[in-house]
Amino acid sequence: MKRIRVGLSTTTVEHVLNKGHLDGIGVYTNALLQDLPAVGCAVQGFSFPQLGKPGLSRGFSAGHAMQRPFQLQSMRDMLLHDREHHRFPVDVFHSTDYRIVRMGCPVVATLHDAIPLKFPEWCSPRLRSLKNWLQKKAARKADRVIALSRFAVDELVEHFEIDEKRITVIHCGVGPEWHTRPEPEAVQATLAENALEAGYFLFVGTLQPRKNIARIIDAYLGLPAALKRERQLVIVGRPGWRCDDLVAKIHAAAQGGARIVWLDKLTSQERLRHVYAGAGVFVFPSLHEGFGIPVAEAFASGVPVVTSNTTSLPEVSMGAALEIDPLSVTDIGEAMQQLACDESLRANCIAAGYVRAAILTRQRTALETAAVYHAALAR
Repeated sequence: MKRIRVGLSTTTVEHVLNKGHLDGIGVYTNALLQDLPAVGCAVQGFSFPQLGKPGLSRGFSAGHAMQRPFQLQSMRDMLLHDREHHRFPVDVFHSTDYRIVRMGCPVVATLHDAIPLKFPEWCSPRLRSLKNWLQKKAARKADRVIALSRFAVDELVEHFEIDEKRITVIHCGVGPEWHTRPEPEAVQATLAENALEAGYFLFVGTLQPRKNIARIIDAYLGLPAALKRERQLVIVGRPGWRCDDLVAKIHAAAQGGARIVWLDKLTSQERLRHVYAGAGVFVFPSLHEGFGIPVAEAFASGVPVVTSNTTSLPEVSMGAALEIDPLSVTDIGEAMQQLACDESLRANCIAAGYVRAAILTRQRTALETAAVYHAALAR
C-alpha cells in the first residue's frame, strides 16, 4: 500500500507535559502516534490551543517519546474559521478529540462516546454547551468516523446524527509491553514505594461519577473482615470532575481503619504495569464506557476482572470477566470475594483474559485505522 501522510490531532498528548498524565483520549492518541508508522503511515501531530485562542501548531512527530520535550512551531496564520479549508502537507487528517476544522483533505474523526450529550450531569458545566456544539459540528465535518465499540455506534447515530454507513468500529488495544511480565524485583520495589501488599483489589481510572468508585468502596467495606485484613483496596487515578465527596469518602474510610490506598500521582506507565502485576483482582464496574482500556490492560497483566454487564464492557470482556450489575453493591462485593477466594474461577478468568488480550492489540488497532484512511482517500 502507498505510504499515507497523516495529520493527527495531538493536543491531548501535548497536555501530558503540563499535567503529568494521559487521559483515555491521550492514551489512544499516543498509541496511534507510535504505532501508525509501522503500518505505512507518516504521522505528524498538530495541536490546538486553548478554547478561544486562534491557531493550530505543529506538535509531535511519530517516534517522540512521551517524556521527551518538543518545540512547537507556530502556525498562527491557520485561523480556525468554519468556512475556510486549510491545506496541510498531509493526505488525511485524523481528529481524536472532537476538535477539527474543514481541511483540504479527507477528515477522519474518532468519537469515543456520547457521554457529554447523553449524560451532561457527569461532565463539567464549564463551556459544556460550547463543547457539545463543537462535537456535533465535528461529527458532521468528518468524512469517516471511528467508534471504539459496536455499543457506541447507536449512541453516535442518535446523538451526533451520523449516518451509520460512515462509521467503522475499531477496538482499542494494549501495547506489546503489556504482554511481558515485569521483573519481580521492579514490581516489588514499586509496591514497597507505595505501601502496597501484593494481592490487593485494584481500580484504575479518573475519579468521576461514571466510574462508580463509591460503590466499589462500599462493596469492599462489606467484605468479610478476614478478607479485608488480607487484601487492600487500591485506587489509581487523578481527581476528576465532581469527585469531592468521593475523595472525602476515601479519606474517611482510610482514617477509620480501612485498608484503602489512593494513588493519585502515579503517572509512569512502567510503574502502572507494576501495580497491575501486583494486583489480585481488578474491579471496574463503570456505569458507562465507550470502550474501557483498563479492562484490556488487566487481562494482559494476568489479573482476573470484575466488570459491568452494561454499555461497551461486555464487548471488551467477551466472557473473560465476571460481569455484574454495576448498580448493585452486593453483586460487586460477591464477585470480588469470588475472584479472591475461588482458585479455579481465578485461573479460568486469567486464562480467558490472556486470550482476549492477545486479540486486543495496538498493532491491530493501527492496521484497522490505516484501512479507514485508505477508504477515506478512495471516496
